[in-house]
Amino acid sequence: MILAAGAGTRMKSSTPKVLHRIAGRTLVEHALAAAAELDTRRTVVVVRHEREAVAAHVAQAAPHALIADQDAVPGTGSAVRCGLSTLDATTVAAAVAAGAVGDRAVLDSQVQGSIVVTSGDVPLVDGALLGALVEAHDAQGNAVTVLTAEVPDASGYGRIVRDATGAVLRIVEHRDATDAELSIREINAGIYVFDAGHLRDALARLTTDNAQGELYLTDVLGLAREAGGRVGALVAPDASAVEGVNDRVQLAAAGAALNTRIVERWMRDGVTVVDPATTWIDAGVVLEPDAVVLPGTQLHGATRVAAHASVGPDTTLTDVEVGEGATVIRTHGSGARIGPGATVGPFTFLRPGTVLGADGKIGAFVETKNASIGAHSKVPHLSYVGDATVGEHSNIGAGTIFVNYDGVTKSSSHVGSHVRIGSDNTLIAPVEIGDGAYTGAGAIVRHDVPAGALSLNAVPQQVVEGWVERRRPGTPSAEAARAAQDGAVARALSSGAQEERAAAAHHTVKDKGEA
Repeated sequence: MILAAGAGTRMKSSTPKVLHRIAGRTLVEHALAAAAELDTRRTVVVVRHEREAVAAHVAQAAPHALIADQDAVPGTGSAVRCGLSTLDATTVAAAVAAGAVGDRAVLDSQVQGSIVVTSGDVPLVDGALLGALVEAHDAQGNAVTVLTAEVPDASGYGRIVRDATGAVLRIVEHRDATDAELSIREINAGIYVFDAGHLRDALARLTTDNAQGELYLTDVLGLAREAGGRVGALVAPDASAVEGVNDRVQLAAAGAALNTRIVERWMRDGVTVVDPATTWIDAGVVLEPDAVVLPGTQLHGATRVAAHASVGPDTTLTDVEVGEGATVIRTHGSGARIGPGATVGPFTFLRPGTVLGADGKIGAFVETKNASIGAHSKVPHLSYVGDATVGEHSNIGAGTIFVNYDGVTKSSSHVGSHVRIGSDNTLIAPVEIGDGAYTGAGAIVRHDVPAGALSLNAVPQQVVEGWVERRRPGTPSAEAARAAQDGAVARALSSGAQEERAAAAHHTVKDKGEA
């Protein structure tokens, strides 16, 4: 059972607290992921504040999860009571559908066994910690087992009150605590395992007779003891793991702590992360051993990086697949696939739908979108390739633009294999360039080019002498042109004089020889 009904007013946000994100997941998604690591029969999420938004998100993130609506009675006890009611109703309905009849049979079909109750705002609580809590609960035969933590400052937290033998007596909320109880440093982490029968009985006996006028879930511990049940506790090995998120400062701190955990896990699994301090990796990213992540890199969403691939520095990839041995440098990409041995970057923008084949290249200052570029083909620099396919072993010259939009519709172009597109080309879609074809520099390609053909725009170069001085008189360009012309005239005159002197000397020598 995941409690996600709170308003989260300290976030000061129009977004419900449990829908804020760290490591690529919402806070409630982290709780759902932790629950999924347990061998659970059902998961229920209790909602209230911004009910429609939270319920819709849960339905998308975990379609199997049940939604329970907390009623108007405040307190975690009320939330759990509503959650248990939903679980019971679902279980009873399933039993009736399976043929259970009679009051006794229906009653017996209510939820039995252990119920884990956690919160939608503790993203550092993972399945391993929840599993350890369940294991302790089962091993000790407890009616209730509470997760606790030792902290230096327990202000605001419920305190764990134990007897002289160390057994848990009760949890007292901060506002209701005596001075002696306020000195306790063991706190309630707000995560429990309950025996369903004890929980059901105790919830029916809760009252709002306390400082906040709420139904305290913590009162279940004392009621379970009164009913003869055993109450146990598991102290979390790392107190920071059970800290909740209540404001933006805590959200950022939890995000940093979770990122450190993720990065260290990948390094222990054989991934080289050169600078963990500047590397951010989402929870859903997959990295293979011997992948290399360079400084300033962010890997988001469902990004996958294969073995021996290198990503970074200064690279952000979202839902990008990087093949084995590929290199991605200073690139921003999303929704793209990069083949084995391919190279991308630097300063490259990969938009959704980009597919680069094995050993291909998308180089500096290139933008691609919905573009399939075949094996060994290259788009080296200063180009835009959108809504296009390029075959294998082709080269797209510098400054080439695939014009895919006429202001109304987008169209696609196809470039075959072993094609050479000249520099500064404009390919106006839809156009097809056949295998082995060439285009000249500066070509504007409006029509299909057959295989093996050369496409040129045969416009003779024109030179208009003296145009600048006539049309732009007095400008620096005109003055520079005049100075260059005067220099050329002076050099010509000097060269002519030298030739005249050389000729005269030659004749003199010749005349002397004849004499």
